[in-house]
Amino acid sequence: MEKMYGACGLVCSECGAYLATQADDDEARKKVAKTWSKEFNTDIKWQDINCDGCMSGSDTLFDHCYVCEIRACVVERGLMNCAHCTDYACDKLTRFLAMAPSARDGLEEIRRGL
Repeated sequence: MEKMYGACGLVCSECGAYLATQADDDEARKKVAKTWSKEFNTDIKWQDINCDGCMSGSDTLFDHCYVCEIRACVVERGLMNCAHCTDYACDKLTRFLAMAPSARDGLEEIRRGL
């Protein structure tokens, strides 16, 4: 499977929520919900683990995707992801990448191919 990137550079096609959704696997959803609830110190319900990828054009997205400022910016600008932006890497993205360095790797990989 080809990698599918989110707006921010995270690899959607390797994300637990995406994989559980594509497999329609409730046990995988429960595992992701438990892991993320602990990791992010919140209560995520397994029934909310549904996502086709934030830039897929689908309405099946994890809740955070609907409020994600990075995704909103990419959609507003009509881009595939932040790697294609003339303002790369803006302050908003830089703050996020400090928390998710693997996303920077994804964006840099994409930029090398542009």
